[in-house]
Amino acid sequence: MRAQTGLRLLAEDPGDLEIIAAAAQDALVRVGDLFFDPKIRRFSALINRFRWEQADQSGPFERVKAAISFEGVLNVRSRKIRLDAPDAVAEILSISFTPEAEPPGGQVRIVLAGDGEILIGVECLDAVLADMGEPWRTPRKPAHDKPADGEG
Repeated sequence: MRAQTGLRLLAEDPGDLEIIAAAAQDALVRVGDLFFDPKIRRFSALINRFRWEQADQSGPFERVKAAISFEGVLNVRSRKIRLDAPDAVAEILSISFTPEAEPPGGQVRIVLAGDGEILIGVECLDAVLADMGEPWRTPRKPAHDKPADGEG
């Protein structure tokens, strides 16, 4: 039996969230696996995370089931996400935090491929990413278009 090697990350400031964002980049998420519980003020998602920390090898590449959650959530809004299609799959491109004028509150922004986004209002930044279970092999490494000459 293989030793558990999954990531367990906590973010309490924007620098910490950048690490979670890097680990979650290119993760796949089913719309039906996005959850907001206003009673306990938690937003969470089950994702299939590409294991970038193992991707410097020539392969085989791996994905792993993971959970990402945000605590102290005040509200959640979404744009260009088919909430009526629970089996639709989206790809996470980035996760960022914008503080309010009065810290520690702010807004977490999860950008999805196809111009979708999730905006999470939080009273403070409190996020967790945790791998769950064993990774599995995938034949493809996510590819990112390089900007054309002269573009950022």
